[in-house]
Amino acid sequence: MQYLYNIDSGKDSIVIQGDSYRYLFKVRRLNSDSILELRNLKDKNLYLYRVVSIDKKSATLALIGSEEKEVKPAKDLTIGWCIIDPKIIEKNIASLNEIGVSKIVFIKCAYSQANFKITQDRLNKILINSSQQCGRSSLMSLEFSNSIADFLRQYPNSYLLDFSETKLESNLDINSIVIGCEGGISKDERALFKQEKTVGLNTPQILKSESAAISVAAKILL
Repeated sequence: MQYLYNIDSGKDSIVIQGDSYRYLFKVRRLNSDSILELRNLKDKNLYLYRVVSIDKKSATLALIGSEEKEVKPAKDLTIGWCIIDPKIIEKNIASLNEIGVSKIVFIKCAYSQANFKITQDRLNKILINSSQQCGRSSLMSLEFSNSIADFLRQYPNSYLLDFSETKLESNLDINSIVIGCEGGISKDERALFKQEKTVGLNTPQILKSESAAISVAAKILL
């Protein structure tokens, strides 16, 4: 763990309870006078706290200092991800967070199953845990769009990942890209993108949606 997330980070005194308390004082067995690094994932600051007291179910920390320390990729990337099984999203979203994707917009596309419901609070918990582990100083943004057409109105310069002779290269200036669900996207949705805005991956294999998302993020950001 690179730091501990707490929404109250920055206050002069905070109380640690629940899972954070159990991890710090039951698993890591920290004691009074231990120094901890905390973030609130709202600003760029890393806050230093000293443990001043430990009770049976909580611990009190006192602020001793802070520094502005932003940890983020050099480039912003928004992925428009056509909705797939939420369980698969939950298994893979931490990897996208670690790679450094700035935002995911979940899109209801033609081939997305209508019964799939994404729980944003659950994803946020996964992203917080991931950020604590990888050191990221801001939380990935999550948004929703009713269609690819609506997404393109907000992100008009987006690329489409599809079968294409034009391969995705790291030197392409891509800030937003759409990735289809299982089965890809419909003919009408594909027609919304200009040919020069359609790119493919350099592989003869057909990737699952989640594999494509991770591959694209790594290619553009790492």
